[in-house]
Amino acid sequence: MAALGWLTPRRRSATARSVLAGEASAEAARKSVPETADEEPQFPVFGDDKAAAFFDLDNTVMQGAALFHFGRGLYKRKFFETRDLARFAWQQAWFRLAGVEDPEHMQEARDSALSIVKGHRVSELQSIGEEIYDEYMAERIWPGTRGLAQAHLDAGQKVWLVTAAPVEIAQVIARRLGLTGALGTVAESVDGVYTGKLVGEPLHGPAKAEAVRALAAAEGLDLSRCAAYSDSHNDIPMLSLVGHPYAINPDTKLRKHARQLDWRLRDYRTGRKAAKVGIPAAAGVGAVAGGTAAAIALSRRRR
Repeated sequence: MAALGWLTPRRRSATARSVLAGEASAEAARKSVPETADEEPQFPVFGDDKAAAFFDLDNTVMQGAALFHFGRGLYKRKFFETRDLARFAWQQAWFRLAGVEDPEHMQEARDSALSIVKGHRVSELQSIGEEIYDEYMAERIWPGTRGLAQAHLDAGQKVWLVTAAPVEIAQVIARRLGLTGALGTVAESVDGVYTGKLVGEPLHGPAKAEAVRALAAAEGLDLSRCAAYSDSHNDIPMLSLVGHPYAINPDTKLRKHARQLDWRLRDYRTGRKAAKVGIPAAAGVGAVAGGTAAAIALSRRRR
């Protein structure tokens, strides 16, 4: 029988190379199986009709302040004089350089706008708003933020702008971006004509949070499944309402707050200066130059 030993397969010990080959094969097989337990949940969740998204407008969806761009369009249409444009320019320069919404400057801008539209028909301003969007706003929409909004729309969710800008402007922007609608500051009108007063107060800070809360209740939304996006620490009340808060192009205070609470951050600006002051560096230079030029022109006019 010993002579037949060559016919019997021999049991050989595994070599180091064969062990390595086996382990590599097992690892490759394991990686080919989709992971589920440790995978980050899909967001936004497709078909979740209890969820929605709320986007701040100024410096979140669009570069700069919507009210300023609207003012430029009204100036072009002879709604007010050069000295008023200079004031708008300084307010916009401050807003873009500081990267925050200063209450005093925001109040001045609102007062200016209310005085300008007083006596005009709401329908007239809505029609002009469509033109002004094309002239000054369309090219200032942040593509990154627009993409985030579209992701919610693609998931079958409603998307709302929430802004201190006049609701008529906000509704134009929302419509042109294909969003669901907008919450904004409401100017009083009687028989379709602006009176120059506000209904209540500007939709700013805590007022935004109250508007979102009220809309969520009316729409039957679960705020823990909703998302909110903003650049400003003034909107922390709104961001804190939802289960998915995002800091977009955040100012210094919001960035710090977001990091402390592990909120998600997205910054679509470029350059080191943008990280410091909250604006694109080139845009900041342009804002200063524009404000300076306006001040010089105003000074010469007064001499």
